[in-house]
Amino acid sequence: MTWAPDGTSATNAPGMPAMAKAFARWVNANGGIDGHELDVLTCNEHNTPAGASDCARRAVKEKAVAVVGSYSQYGSAFLPPLEVAGIPYLGGYGISDQEFTSALSYPVNGGQAALIAGSGRQLAQDCEQVSLVRPDTIAGDVLPTVLDAGLLAAHRGPVADIRTTEDAGDYTVEARRALAQAGADPALVGRIGRKAAAQKAGKGCVTAVLGDRTETFFDSFRRVESDEQKVRVASVIGSIGQPLIDRTGGKDGPFEGAYVTGWYPEGDDPRWDPMKKVIREQAFGDNDIDAADATVQTTWIAYTVLKKLVESLGQDSVGAVDVVRTLNKGVIVNTGGLTPDLRWRFEDMLAAPDFPRIVNRQVTFQVVREGRLVSLKKGFTDVGSTLETSAANG
Repeated sequence: MTWAPDGTSATNAPGMPAMAKAFARWVNANGGIDGHELDVLTCNEHNTPAGASDCARRAVKEKAVAVVGSYSQYGSAFLPPLEVAGIPYLGGYGISDQEFTSALSYPVNGGQAALIAGSGRQLAQDCEQVSLVRPDTIAGDVLPTVLDAGLLAAHRGPVADIRTTEDAGDYTVEARRALAQAGADPALVGRIGRKAAAQKAGKGCVTAVLGDRTETFFDSFRRVESDEQKVRVASVIGSIGQPLIDRTGGKDGPFEGAYVTGWYPEGDDPRWDPMKKVIREQAFGDNDIDAADATVQTTWIAYTVLKKLVESLGQDSVGAVDVVRTLNKGVIVNTGGLTPDLRWRFEDMLAAPDFPRIVNRQVTFQVVREGRLVSLKKGFTDVGSTLETSAANG
């Protein structure tokens, strides 16, 4: 089963179930997995605890072998039913804390925590003051501490934590606070002069992590930011991505020059070509699937892992217990360079009590240039030590 929210007022990820269905059509058109048909069920999680719980109970009822490549911030609602039934949660998007603590969760990326830790490392290079605009939720509460750990690596001060609702229609108040905290307070012009105020603002950064509402925030931000006091803007994959950059004007839009931290190579990297080929063959014209969308990419990686796991078993019948046993034994999965080789043994886990299930600590540093997300730094950056520092600091 694959689930994700769709048609909600907050974050939506229709590309995840759509990619899962396309993957199944591709696999089945080529003889199935080890000769057996792949049957994919999908569920709308509605971005609510009740919706997440309903999807999990359906997975149990339908005897799903695994929940794969799914999105939900309500781990406390969906993981208990899966745990009772022994169904693994394989390659979730990484938005809920429980995905990185449950013994039946097998993440393929480092989740929001790794992105934020990486963002702190990335911003620390250029930013003397950083404002973080984030949702006032349980999932959002961990973000300032993790970002601070990344900034601390370069001896930067703590982030200005600006909490807000994740489904607001306007963020003008938050945008003004973020600018002032980043060193772009309009009152500075009268006190220190235009040139000095511009220089101070140029050393500040504003990052927003609001999922689909990140676009709404930066729309408000663009209206209140002064041309004379420009700060650098930033975010993480999942809140900013190539689809958003394209529809907001590309190189002439508000995200030109923005720093973006991701889990995977940029969308134009040739390592994504096999996925793009499947999309062309099996989902041509499906507007829900965008190859540059991190939710789609995560689903592709998660199903790639499932396929290789099942093939490694060589069994006529495969159940959830077989998948769990194989994962726990330490099977190594190569994802074609989209991630490091993945393995979920105890010794592969992270020494951080809040995120012990993180086995992929790698992130990528990207920047928007000429309207395209491109690599700012070649290869991956390991943020494991930063995550462990954030755990030590509470």
